[in-house]
Amino acid sequence: MDLDTKTVAASHGRAFPMKAGQYVRIINTHGNQVVDTWAVAAGDLGETSSMDHTRSVNSNIFFTKGMSVLSSRRRPMLRMVADSADVRHDTLLCPCSSELYQQLGCAEPHRSCTDNFHEGLAEAGLAVPFTPASLNLFMNVPVKADGTVDRVPPATAAGDYVVLRAEMDLTLVLSACPQDITPINGDARTPSDVAVAITDSYPEEDAR
Repeated sequence: MDLDTKTVAASHGRAFPMKAGQYVRIINTHGNQVVDTWAVAAGDLGETSSMDHTRSVNSNIFFTKGMSVLSSRRRPMLRMVADSADVRHDTLLCPCSSELYQQLGCAEPHRSCTDNFHEGLAEAGLAVPFTPASLNLFMNVPVKADGTVDRVPPATAAGDYVVLRAEMDLTLVLSACPQDITPINGDARTPSDVAVAITDSYPEEDAR
């Protein structure tokens, strides 16, 4: 299928309007990039994607194919209909912020997913006065039996993708995570671009 793809530049964010029933394919172009993901309801900027409700409704700390992202009002916002790598996406870790990078030893200002969320919305003429927890697509966060979490490189290859279906009119916000200190974006610790394509249909869904 030919796709009209847009780019989310490495270490930056972008917002995309979506209508209910549309599909977005998020392509991990280089295979190593985590994509922090949010949704904001079109009719109410106070209704945002909620990882608390998402974990509760799915009864799972990970996000996988077939699951839905729930809103702060416990309404479905996005459903994952395809995942070429069939991995477990993280819902636990917070979006990185300027404070996080200061704690990691950065003396100079550092781009962050928190800033990318607000910048992406601002470019779309929108604003939310807080930063919701993010769905961390492609982020590889193993959880041990004692509750300890780790941060390891993504278990994805170049060209792997996920497809999400919008369950309501919303603004999708994506951040190509700027993390270059821990190996969350691969052992090279080098953020990279991701590709995004929004379509009105998805063949695999149509065939069902």
